[in-house]
Amino acid sequence: MEHSQTPQKNKKSTKQQILSYIEKNRNASPKELTEYLGISSRAVFKHLKDLLETGELHKIGKPPIVFYQTAVSAPGGVVASPSMRKSSPEGAKLASLDTQVDTQTQKIIDENFMTITPLGEVLEGAKGFAHWCVQRSLNYKEMAQKYASLIKKYRKIKESGEFKGLIDSTAKLKSTFKQVNVDALYYIDFYSIEIFGKTKLGQKLLYAKQGQDKKLIRELAREINPHVNEIIREKQIDGVVFVPPTVKREVQLMDELEKELAPDVPRIPVFKLKTPIQIPQKTLSKLEDRIQNARSTFAVGEKARYKNVLIIDDAVGSGATINEIAGLLQAREMISGKVFGLAITGSLKGFDVISEV
Repeated sequence: MEHSQTPQKNKKSTKQQILSYIEKNRNASPKELTEYLGISSRAVFKHLKDLLETGELHKIGKPPIVFYQTAVSAPGGVVASPSMRKSSPEGAKLASLDTQVDTQTQKIIDENFMTITPLGEVLEGAKGFAHWCVQRSLNYKEMAQKYASLIKKYRKIKESGEFKGLIDSTAKLKSTFKQVNVDALYYIDFYSIEIFGKTKLGQKLLYAKQGQDKKLIRELAREINPHVNEIIREKQIDGVVFVPPTVKREVQLMDELEKELAPDVPRIPVFKLKTPIQIPQKTLSKLEDRIQNARSTFAVGEKARYKNVLIIDDAVGSGATINEIAGLLQAREMISGKVFGLAITGSLKGFDVISEV
């Protein structure tokens, strides 16, 4: 590999050489830096580790393919180190940001807020909230108060239902469909809220599904598991349906959730039938189209009898999928009791279409 310059060890420290080289070349691998500096790979990794800790470098990729970028080259990274404050406009804004809010507001932000940068970096709590405000040129204190008020408002909704921590959307379901086949429908959180967009759970769901990320899927399973078990116990569920996926992926979120949750009740095999062209529910913007799609493309692989059934889905947009699967089970006279639906996330207003997931 040819380089336009050679190390000037007497003029710059090794760390300065690394930063200068990466800034000029946009990124560099450890191997490339080892060749450029003419030192051992062990020494290079020590310097890289130090630069990561001070926020002057940002690592991207996963072993064995890992590259390093400067903070300037990676504006999604938010670490207000002294060097970044001098060289990055975002770093300078972060350094001057007044993030002093009351203890309760800070706790709400730390527990609930998460953002994911364009580089796929997860930023939670105050750090993530500061990044979100800087990216939008918003006042941290003002937005923190608005965020805390919204979270408190929706927390009351969760606490007022039959199951604490779940949002009961049964009333919305009944006002949306002429024929309602589900006795109750719950979801764990809203997919997104006004002003601030996707919730913490909404972001985890989106990136777990789109990125086929098993680690995120396991996190989702841990969050949904207590609610699944509570409904199974309280409603005496003796059959569970995991809504099958439509879009073909190597790692299917619902299949992985089924493995992780493994509820101790029989699974009812429901299949998504193949059509000449697969039309995912999320691509249909009209409620009537979603109902027709769900009614015509799901099938059950048995005709056993159950008393109470729980249908689990990843996200409730229109509610058509859960409602139509429940109708299918009832039409086949498979249920003598009630049908309940549970989704990880659902829409905030009515049954808006959640097209991303």
